[in-house]
Amino acid sequence: MMYNKQSIIELAKQSQRFDGRGFTDYRQPILITTNISKTAEGSARVQIGDTVIMAGVKLAIEKPYNDTPDEGGIMVNVELTPMSNPDFEPGPPGIDAVELARVVDRGIREAKAIDMKKLCLVPGEKAWFVTIDLITVNVAGNLFDAAGLAALAALKSAFFPVCDPETGVIDYKQKTNKALPLLKEPLPVTVFKICGSLFLDVTLEEEKAAEARLTISSDPDGTISALQKGGTAPLTLEDIERMIDLATEKAAFLRKELNRTIA
Repeated sequence: MMYNKQSIIELAKQSQRFDGRGFTDYRQPILITTNISKTAEGSARVQIGDTVIMAGVKLAIEKPYNDTPDEGGIMVNVELTPMSNPDFEPGPPGIDAVELARVVDRGIREAKAIDMKKLCLVPGEKAWFVTIDLITVNVAGNLFDAAGLAALAALKSAFFPVCDPETGVIDYKQKTNKALPLLKEPLPVTVFKICGSLFLDVTLEEEKAAEARLTISSDPDGTISALQKGGTAPLTLEDIERMIDLATEKAAFLRKELNRTIA
C-alpha cells in the first residue's frame, strides 16, 4: 500500500509509521556481504530493508598531489542506476549522485580514516590511490546510510594487490595479505525531521514528506567527522543536538552489524 505525504504526516502526529516501526527503528533485514567481486581489491553488498547497494574498492599507483607529496589519495564515485529506481536516468552523475559521493567521501576523508602517509611509496613520485565505486541495485530510502556502510565494509575487506617493486607493475589477479591502513571507522547516520519528530531509516515515501535531514558521520568513540544538511526547513540547535545524539547511538548499532559480518 502506498502512502502519500499527507498521510505520513498525519501518522507522525499520532507517533506512528505506516510500516509499524518505531521512529528510530531500522528496517530488516540488515545484510552485509563482503568479497562479492573477484576483481576488486575490496567489495561489499549492503541491504537495509529493500534498499540494496554495492561498493567496490580499487587501488592504483599514481603521482601524489603537489600539496601532499608524501600521501596517497581517495576518490568516491556513485552510480545511481535506472534499474534501482525509475527516477534515475543514465548518463553523467546528477545532483543526487554528486551529493551522495561527497557525503561518503567527506565522512571518510575528514575522519582521516585511512593513513594516507602509509599509501606513499616514493614521495612526490608514487603513491597508492583508493577509489570507492558505489552502485545502487534497489533504492527504497535511506541511501546515505546504506552507502556509507557499504563503503566502510569494502574498505575493511580490501587487500593490496601484488606489485613488482622494481617495475611497479601491478598484478590485479593476485592479492597480498596486507590490508588497507585503516585508522578509524566512520559511519553516517541520517536523521529526518517529519512534523517535528525525528525519524531514522526512512522509506522513499517518508523522504518526500520530510522537512529536513541531517547526515552525521561519526567514529566509534563518537567523534563527528562530517555533517550534511538537506531539506528546506531550518533546524534549531536543539534539533541538531538531538539528531547528533541519535546518530552516534545508531552508528554503534550499525557498526556491530558490520563487525559481526567481517569478524
